[in-house]
Amino acid sequence: MKKYFITGGCGFIGSNFIRYIFNHDDSAVIINLDKLTYAGNLKNLAEFNNSERYFFYQGDICDSKIVKEIFKKHKPDYLINFAAETHVDRSLGEPDDFIQTDIFGAFNLLETAREFGLERFIQISTDEVYGSIEKGSFSETDALMPRNPYSASKAGADRLAYSYFATYDLPVIITRASNNYGPYQFPEKLIPLFVTNAIEDKKLPVYGDGKNVRDWLYVDDHCEAIQYIIDSGKVGEIYNIGGGNELTNIQITDLILKETNKPESLKQFIRDRLGHDRRYSLNCEKLTNIGWRPKHDFHKAMKFTIDWYKQNGDWWKPLKSGEYLKYYKKHYKEL
Repeated sequence: MKKYFITGGCGFIGSNFIRYIFNHDDSAVIINLDKLTYAGNLKNLAEFNNSERYFFYQGDICDSKIVKEIFKKHKPDYLINFAAETHVDRSLGEPDDFIQTDIFGAFNLLETAREFGLERFIQISTDEVYGSIEKGSFSETDALMPRNPYSASKAGADRLAYSYFATYDLPVIITRASNNYGPYQFPEKLIPLFVTNAIEDKKLPVYGDGKNVRDWLYVDDHCEAIQYIIDSGKVGEIYNIGGGNELTNIQITDLILKETNKPESLKQFIRDRLGHDRRYSLNCEKLTNIGWRPKHDFHKAMKFTIDWYKQNGDWWKPLKSGEYLKYYKKHYKEL
């Protein structure tokens, strides 16, 4: 019986990872600690509420008391830290929240793990820590050059986690994944925002010229990669996780309009984001060399994702009536 301590498990990737574990391991125990900020949603995991193998705690990873209580009571084998403030737009106006959660929160988890011990500490980082790259792809040994408060806070946690391996022999592994997409993603990120806007016949706000490039990774492939790294990765190492699907934002926009059968007139070009990185790209040979590759075809997974949002308006419509739209309207104007 493996015990997984998941932080941020009510968020997009965290909830999908919990679902992945339960679907692939009939004996696994999940302990989920989530602060339930705007992006954490109990509905994401409602199907497990009555499971004897699922324990939910509402709390902050910065709170050492609750983290220690979980370690004492459950004695987890693995800790996977998904908990983070993640939206770049928000970090531009509220960077203090990102520094507190992403860096100090990671510190608190690392300190507690060092005190109690465990088999693996997986720090979920991001490709954004590398910064932008015009040509080629970033490898794990390349320098980190984050260009906004979000990516800087993730880079800080990334390096702090590594320092606990180097200094204290804590069994840390760091993952840096490209942009995720799939069901249960809060509709502030590009794909769910554009899909749901298209469904509602609202404008799709494209930053600048729309030619910024991102690599897209289906969330189930990301979850499988994390589990593969837990089982087969080497402690102290960093692993890039990419989907191999580099597209411009305007290509994503056009695909969504086509799949939702909506007109080109819904595209709305707006003022570019401050410090907007032009292109992210990952070299994932290190991970593929130990046997992992993404399984999902991008276009099929995108169609499934779009259909999921079409069929689950009761999940996302209440979310879109909240604070993000107020924030968006306050900070961004049409070009």
